[in-house]
Amino acid sequence: MRSRRTTLAVPGSNPRFIEKAQGLPADEIFLDLEDAVAPSAKEDARKTVAAALNEGDWSGKTRVVRVNDLDTAWAYRDVIEVVEGAGANLDAIMLPKVSDATHVQWLDRLLTQIERAAGLPVGRIGIEAQIEDARGLVNADAIAASSPRLETLVLGPGDLMASLNMKTLVVGEQPPGYTEGDAYHHILMRILIAARAHGLQAIDGPYFNVRDVDAFTRVARRSAALGFDGKWVLHPSQIEAGNAVFSPTQDDYDHAELILDAYEHSLREGRGAATLGDEMIDEASRKMALVIAAKGRAAGLTRTKRFDPEGN
Repeated sequence: MRSRRTTLAVPGSNPRFIEKAQGLPADEIFLDLEDAVAPSAKEDARKTVAAALNEGDWSGKTRVVRVNDLDTAWAYRDVIEVVEGAGANLDAIMLPKVSDATHVQWLDRLLTQIERAAGLPVGRIGIEAQIEDARGLVNADAIAASSPRLETLVLGPGDLMASLNMKTLVVGEQPPGYTEGDAYHHILMRILIAARAHGLQAIDGPYFNVRDVDAFTRVARRSAALGFDGKWVLHPSQIEAGNAVFSPTQDDYDHAELILDAYEHSLREGRGAATLGDEMIDEASRKMALVIAAKGRAAGLTRTKRFDPEGN
C-alpha cells in the first residue's frame, strides 16, 4: 500500500501552488481539475497538470489527479488528456462523486483503452473513489469491489453533508445542536468497513478551517483512532499534524516489531503463543502488530529496540 497519511489538494490551474507542493512533506499530492478550477480554466488546467507531472520533481510522493465527475462535460477529456500526456508519471486518478460501481468501472475501461493505445502498462494506474452522497454511502460495498485498480475510498464530507441535509456550514465539524456522540461515526465506519473488506485504504476528507491546526488535529485523531490511513490536507500548515496523527509513536512502533519477533521466535520453538515481558502474544496479537508495524515502516520509522529471546 502507498503511504497516504496526508493527501494535499493542489489547484491544477495554479502553477505556483503546484511548484510549491513538490517540496512539501505530504505523502500524496493530488492535482485538482474539479472544484478548485473554474469552468473557464478547466481545459488549460489539463495541460498545466500534464506538464507538471512530467517536468516536476515528485520524488517519494504519490501522484494523483482528481478529474471532474461523470455528470459533467469535462470528465472523459480530463482522463484522456492527462493520461495520454503524462500517464507514465501518474500513480492514480481520483474520481469524485462516485455513487455506484458503474462509475469506477467506466473509468477502469477508459484507462485500459488509453493505456493500450499509448503503450503504457495496462492496469498500473490506480483509482481513488470519492464517496460524496447518500447513494454512494449505501453502495460503498459494491463500489469497493468494482475494480482491481481501486486503491482507496475517500470521504467527501462537504457534498455528503449537503446530500444528507446536515445542519452545518463548517465542513468536518459536528452540526450545531448535536451533542450526543459523533454525527460522522456511522459515515466513517461505513467507508472504513467497505474499504477493509476489499483490501483498500480509507482516507478521511478535509477540514476546511485551515488556520486552526488544533481543530484539524482533533478531527484527524477521530478517524485515525478508527483505523483510517490518512486525511486530506488543504494547507501546508496541516501536513505536519496529519503525518504525526496517522503515524504510530516510536514506542508503539518498537513494541509492534517486538511482538512480531517474539511470536516468530515462539513458532520456531514449536509454540503457538508467546510472552513479551508480562504480555501474552498469539496470532491475533501478530495481526494487530502487523498493522502498526506497516504504518511505522511506511512513515519511515526505524527500530530503536531489538528482541532478546532470553530477556525479551
